[in-house]
Amino acid sequence: MSKFSSQITTLFIVVTLVCAFVLVFSVEEAEAKLLWNTCLLKITPNCALDIIAVVFENGTISDPCCNDLIKEGKMCHDKLIKYIADKPMLIAHETEYLKKSDDLWNHCVSISKSA
Repeated sequence: MSKFSSQITTLFIVVTLVCAFVLVFSVEEAEAKLLWNTCLLKITPNCALDIIAVVFENGTISDPCCNDLIKEGKMCHDKLIKYIADKPMLIAHETEYLKKSDDLWNHCVSISKSA
């Protein structure tokens, strides 16, 4: 009876982990779709690439792209950068990327105020 009980417990744990994995995967996919529909469509693809280059490499951004970024909004900018920075191959430098993201935002705010 004890062996049967332990097998059921093991089966329950496996099923729970599989269900949790499926839910997490579908939430991440849903989050990506939401970010795409609400945020990325507000900026041009070239500006999106420039923003990513500034945060994740050592790129530069033009004044018009800064204006697009400000129109996109801080919430969208933060969510998109966090979404990308949370990927396994980038997570080790997430703090650095988030700081660069904030620096970019502040730079673009100063550009938009002076225009």
